[in-house]
Amino acid sequence: DLETILESTEKRIFQLLMQKNNRQFVPIDEVAMNVLRRIEAASKQKESITGVPTGFIDLDYRTAGLQKSDLILIAARPSMGKTAFVLNILDHVAVKKREPAMVFSLEMSKEQLVNRLLSLETSIDADKLRKGNLTDEDWGNLIEGIDRISHANMVIDDTPGITVSELRGKCRKMKLEKGISLIMIDYLQLMSGERGKRSSENRQQEISEISRSLKAIAREMDCPVIALSQLSRAVEQRPDHRPMLSDLRESGAIEQDADIVMFLYRDDYYHKDSETPNVAEVIIAKQRNGPIGTVTLGWQPQYTRFVNATREKH
Repeated sequence: DLETILESTEKRIFQLLMQKNNRQFVPIDEVAMNVLRRIEAASKQKESITGVPTGFIDLDYRTAGLQKSDLILIAARPSMGKTAFVLNILDHVAVKKREPAMVFSLEMSKEQLVNRLLSLETSIDADKLRKGNLTDEDWGNLIEGIDRISHANMVIDDTPGITVSELRGKCRKMKLEKGISLIMIDYLQLMSGERGKRSSENRQQEISEISRSLKAIAREMDCPVIALSQLSRAVEQRPDHRPMLSDLRESGAIEQDADIVMFLYRDDYYHKDSETPNVAEVIIAKQRNGPIGTVTLGWQPQYTRFVNATREKH
C-alpha cells in the first residue's frame, strides 16, 4: 500500500543521505576493532559515564549514562512523577548540556511541557507560574529561565496519537538537520499503531509492535530512546506498592524489548505519615548490560523536580 511505499522510500533516502555502508555482513575483525576503540575511549574518560548523563549522580553511576541504541522504559502509577522525572533528564541534556533532544509529548501540549521545564529550571512554584502570581524576584528568574530554555537544543512535537512511522520520519529529519542525542516519548500507550487507529482489539499486540519499533528506532538513530509507560492496577492490590516487572506484562512485550526498565516509587504518595517524605526511589528492575538496584532521589513537588539525594556523613 501507499504508506508502506512511502516508508520504504523515506528509509532508502535516509540511508543514502547518512552515507551508510549498506553491507549486511561485517567481518568479525572489524567488529572487534570497533569494540576495542569504544573500550579505549571509555578508559580515557575521567568519569565512568560512557553514555548520555542524566544529571542524577547515583543513577549515572549504576547505568554509566543512557547508552546509544538503548530503549529505556520508565514506568509508574499515575501521579508518581514519570513526566517530571524525564523532564529533569531533558533539562540536563538539552538545556544545560545543549545536546540535541527530541520530545514527543502525547499527553501534554508544548506549552504545558515548557511550563513544567520553567518551574524546575527557575525554582518558581508551578502553581504560581500557572496563575501568573509572581514577585519581582520571580520575574527576574523567569526571564533568565526563558532565555536558557530558548537556547536549548530541543524539538517538541505534541501530535496526539502519533504513529511509529510519523515518529520515525521526524527523528530522521532531526538527525539529518541537527543530530540527535536523546529521544523521549510521553507516553507509549498513547501512540497509535501503523494504521493510525487505536482499538481495544489486539491492543496488546499493537503495543508490542510499537515497543519493538521504538527499539529499532533507537538502533537506527544510534541514540537512547526513553519511553514512559503506564503500569497495571495490580500494584495497588499488594501491601507493598513498589512496582515489579510482572506489572508490565499486560502491556505485551515491552519488558523484553527494553534494555533498561526503571520504576518510580514514592512512599509518601501512599502513606501520608511516611517516614521518608519527599523521597523517591528509582528502581532499576532490568538492565541488560549492568546491575539492577535502587537509587534514591529527593522530590520537590512544588517545582515538579527530582534532585540528587543529600548524603549524610556517618
